[in-house]
Amino acid sequence: MGVEKNEYPKASGYLYYGALLSYIAFFLLLIAFCSPYWVQSFENTVNEFLNMGLWEYCFDNFRYPHYQFDKLFTGCHHVFSQEYYVIREWLVPSWLMSVQAFVTISFLLSATAQVLQALQLCRWPLNFVLRYEYILSGIDFICNSLSAIFMFLAVLIFGTSHARRDWLLYPNYNYLSWSYGVAILSFFFHMFAAMVLWKEAKQSYELRRESKNLIMQMQHHQHQPHHTHW
Repeated sequence: MGVEKNEYPKASGYLYYGALLSYIAFFLLLIAFCSPYWVQSFENTVNEFLNMGLWEYCFDNFRYPHYQFDKLFTGCHHVFSQEYYVIREWLVPSWLMSVQAFVTISFLLSATAQVLQALQLCRWPLNFVLRYEYILSGIDFICNSLSAIFMFLAVLIFGTSHARRDWLLYPNYNYLSWSYGVAILSFFFHMFAAMVLWKEAKQSYELRRESKNLIMQMQHHQHQPHHTHW
């Protein structure tokens, strides 16, 4: 027998606020993931490097000193484009590849949490959500926690490595820009969302245990033999 409309338990406050924080975290992560302003050069310096993100570099008549042919790189291009093929190893060192990997994993985990939270908030499919809400909330918590951990590793590695001498030329002419700041904000929002969703998962589990105990007590009373007094 299905649950009557409007009689089923609505989404809790913890789930609502946890999902809200998680959506903000995901939106910030999406901006950091796509925008090419993790590092930028100061405007008053004559620098051939302009700005870069995880997947894009912008140059203005840049000549790579270790490339034997006289080629100028200008404009903005994806790191895996044909334009940057000859200097890709220099553009994407191993530490930057690890940052790309951490942010990508964080993005996928966060996106998974968004889908599950949307189903929980919409209560669809209803019977499935009501039966397994504590498991879904637990998965939300795990996804947001791991997203926060991977974002922390990404911003830590990038923050400590962006001024390396073997990467961009003249690193003292460059600074960490707003996309990096957005990535840090995303880490904090994922962390806060995880904390709230942990409380939601605990509450869902307690409610399920209480309702299970209640059902077992009711069944026990129903099966007790009735004594007839003469």
